[in-house]
Amino acid sequence: MIIDKLKEIWSDIDQPFLQEIGKKDFFFNEIINLKIEGLEQVNSGDVIGLIGDFDPYSISTLLKLLNKGAIVVPLSKDTFNQHDYFLKESLAQMIFENGKLIRLISNKQESHPLLSILRKRKHPGLILFTTGTTGRPKAILHDFLPFIERYKTPRPPLRALSFLLFDHIGGLNTLLHMLFNQGNVVSIKNRSVEEVLNALVDYQIELLPTTPTFLRMITLYPNIEKYIPNSLKIISYGTERMDQPTLNLLNKKFPNIDFRQTYGMSELGILRVSSKSKNSLFMKIGGEGVEIKIINNVLFIRAKNRMLGYLNSESPFDEDDWYCTKDLVEKLDNEYIKIIGRDNEIINVGGLKFMPSEVEMVALNYKGIKYAKAIGGNNPITGQHVELTVELNKEDINIIEFKKFLNSSLPRHMRPLKLNVKELKISHRFKKL
Repeated sequence: MIIDKLKEIWSDIDQPFLQEIGKKDFFFNEIINLKIEGLEQVNSGDVIGLIGDFDPYSISTLLKLLNKGAIVVPLSKDTFNQHDYFLKESLAQMIFENGKLIRLISNKQESHPLLSILRKRKHPGLILFTTGTTGRPKAILHDFLPFIERYKTPRPPLRALSFLLFDHIGGLNTLLHMLFNQGNVVSIKNRSVEEVLNALVDYQIELLPTTPTFLRMITLYPNIEKYIPNSLKIISYGTERMDQPTLNLLNKKFPNIDFRQTYGMSELGILRVSSKSKNSLFMKIGGEGVEIKIINNVLFIRAKNRMLGYLNSESPFDEDDWYCTKDLVEKLDNEYIKIIGRDNEIINVGGLKFMPSEVEMVALNYKGIKYAKAIGGNNPITGQHVELTVELNKEDINIIEFKKFLNSSLPRHMRPLKLNVKELKISHRFKKL
């Protein structure tokens, strides 16, 4: 079913679909014709863990499992220490890796109301896990057929770098867009700045999907303008909030590149976004079957092709099917919105409320600041105070002068009472922790 559609799309295309850096290229038909050991043991409705990356065997296994009506749980090696939890919470029955069945957990399909709905429809499914830093990850179940509807709208074929991971909705978004639009995926294993820059040049990449944190790293790379090829047309960014100073710097350094903000979440999928301009963080969210509303500055979304629900938590949808994103937004002309933070991030100093991003943006405007993260600390007098952590791009910054800059640029209640200078942790997904 799925494979037949893709075979039709790729029937007359004489170009590789997958290029692994330092290895041979693979055409779509080569990938589909790879032998996957143990596939005959999979039945429609089975829940299958798939440990993989953007390599021919992982892609072939993913497509063949979905084609058999299986419910696939994509996993990456970076989350190995969480695999037991993911497999248990998703009720997985077997695990595939490197093109073969490596472990049989159970021959029995475990019952669950949401899995029963999917099995009754005889539709393939997808289980993704939330990636928040607090609380246990939630198992998100999608009916795969509605999930891929958005990819059937034709888009220009591009050569894209596989920066986002195999188990992430952003990474799967890149893969599916390229599959349905006769694109080309260049698979990278090491996502360091140097390796990415080399890949952009060597493979004449046209699309780089990445994160704001990684883009901040790029802006600080010496003589970065010399390393970006003319082939690069689009840089899309998402998975975390972008800051305006970084976006301004990117547009200044690379005026010919189209910077596109993306917005989505595993529960709803990647949504259609239209930015006010390539150097603006204001955007319109929409697309077929998508509605938005704002209540007390918090964004709510109702999407036709949303997840079926969580396997290990209560439904987050209200009685009218609205999903509270918990994203705080600023409106512009009742048409465009900008994400300014999360509703649980608000800092309240003596009754004066503001977002950490307002402090971080000021700090990032100071030359030599690599990253900045502000939080609210407990204060017996004012309720809260600001604590700011910065990572420096160079060692010779005068901290006293930096504090003077903050004091002159911020109102009194937003000035950090505590300033930490240290390396900020970056996750394997290149998001600031």
